[in-house]
Amino acid sequence: MMRPIARLTALGALIACALTVPAAAEEASSKAKKQADPDEVVCEKQEVLGSRLAVKKVCKTRAQWAEQRRADRDAVDKSQLNSCMRQAGC
Repeated sequence: MMRPIARLTALGALIACALTVPAAAEEASSKAKKQADPDEVVCEKQEVLGSRLAVKKVCKTRAQWAEQRRADRDAVDKSQLNSCMRQAGC
């Protein structure tokens, strides 16, 4: 048999989970709508190299952020392939 405090705690946790599920689903659908617009401007805070505290705000459209991620990924792939070609044991 459960103690009354444990029963209330379990009931509270169950209610909290039940209340957060619809909110999470609603939030996910609103995020999907926002991500669909490639012309929406999104700002990110980026750390300045060489500083622990300095931060700069960079704003670009979603399409520009996607292109930047693709270019960064291509640069990493290219550098990894080039380093492999230099080594004979690759």
